[in-house]
Amino acid sequence: MRIAPRRTALALASAVFLAGCSGTGPGTSDAALTVSTTTGIIADLVRQVGGDRVDVTSIVPHHGDPHSYEPSPGDTAKVARADIVFSNGLLLEEPGIMKMIHSNAAKGAPKVEIAAKLEEFGGTVMKLEEDLGLDVLWLGWAVEGEVAGEGAHVRTTAVKLTGPGDLHVYLTDTLGNPTSYIDSSDGLDAKDSFTLPPEAHTHVNWVFTKPGTYELTVRGQVEALDGTTTDAGQGTVTFTVGGSAHNKTATGRKALDGGHADLTLNAQEKSVYVRTDEKATGERVPMDSTSVALNVPDRAKQQVPKEPQYRFLGAAGQDIWVLPQAVIGKHVHGDMDPHTWGDVSNAEAYARRIQAELTKADLAGKATYERNTKAYLNKLAELHKDMAATLATVPEANRKLITTHDAFGYLAKAYGMEVAGFVVPVPSQEPSAAEVEKLRSTIREKKVPAVFLEPNLAARADILRRVAQDEGVGLCTIYGDSFDDRVHDYVGMMRHNADELARCLGGKGSKA
Repeated sequence: MRIAPRRTALALASAVFLAGCSGTGPGTSDAALTVSTTTGIIADLVRQVGGDRVDVTSIVPHHGDPHSYEPSPGDTAKVARADIVFSNGLLLEEPGIMKMIHSNAAKGAPKVEIAAKLEEFGGTVMKLEEDLGLDVLWLGWAVEGEVAGEGAHVRTTAVKLTGPGDLHVYLTDTLGNPTSYIDSSDGLDAKDSFTLPPEAHTHVNWVFTKPGTYELTVRGQVEALDGTTTDAGQGTVTFTVGGSAHNKTATGRKALDGGHADLTLNAQEKSVYVRTDEKATGERVPMDSTSVALNVPDRAKQQVPKEPQYRFLGAAGQDIWVLPQAVIGKHVHGDMDPHTWGDVSNAEAYARRIQAELTKADLAGKATYERNTKAYLNKLAELHKDMAATLATVPEANRKLITTHDAFGYLAKAYGMEVAGFVVPVPSQEPSAAEVEKLRSTIREKKVPAVFLEPNLAARADILRRVAQDEGVGLCTIYGDSFDDRVHDYVGMMRHNADELARCLGGKGSKA
């Protein structure tokens, strides 16, 4: 999650003008269509279908993370000059990327979220499974309800806090750098806020500086692309921090102290409630915020990290009570898992959707797009068959994935694997001795021969490397959201993943 800086219309127009004069943006070739995509994976799929008739650029570069990438003025220029813009959708992309697209795409240029209609083209979409088994509440922040206006976002602002100490709500990126969104130590004002797209939620760290009972009031506003705002209601939620002796919770409140929940603003109903995951039904159940208390128990007590970037939380070593972010990096998403390309059958649906949209925009290229798509679908069918055969060589007991990022649910389901967990449970600081031991225990319990690291998260791999070495398991590479200098296309990425999984988990890689 990120709050995108507000660029003025003049600044955006200037950026487009300068980038246009540079001659390096899209549209400088003789291609029939200029195409902008959000990710390198989608750009590659568009090139496979479009061939020489398309001039394609990606907003998120190689090594980039679509969950957190911050668009540049050059990216704005690419979008402004594109005949068509492709994104993944399902809230894969960082909200600032999508807001930039909606604000700057040329009038009449189609803005296609491919995965949003994947099932119409033969693909499948599944719910995002989130359960890290934390021993404290995993509390996110969410918005629900229909919002009028294309590209509109919902801003949630903390307007009042009562309690014995301060509240900090912050997020840690993949390199361990924190960004503060709510900080009550200097009073609450308009800056104690962040935005989310409709029907999205994100993971954040919640930090309380003293034990006791806190009441937090939040207010919502819908922000349209033209700058107008409308009220989205407000509400108050209660936290009980530390041992029961410190708290004065009203009798009859239900205490939540484990599992996954979201503090939720419903912009349509103008209400605030706590949304929980109901294990029995798999559905998310809203609870009246006046009848539930979010518990931050003594076992959530930690110390402020020694690193200087955490001084906003207090002095190093000072006691704090923490509900952790739990998932590495900025992560805004909805209920459906957006990493659909992990199943090659879904990549086939991407190709069909891309063919349909390119044909609408360039009818003269219909025959070319049909020919290219047919050839690429044959290639993907062969890839799907080879991946299944390669991963079938992995002993059944070893078909478990421990990764740094929840991007492999589709791959696991399609090819008989199990997502066993994530590597670093709390990204706000270096893992504690207890957390390192928990990682060791998970590796031993699951009896995995290897754990898997995405290249763009390698900077945080020191602990993982040491644990892998100590436990005698492999540390291997798997690609999720982006390419790098070694892997440049979707087919190559998926073949690498299949071969690496097979090699590292005791199977046989392909000979391709």
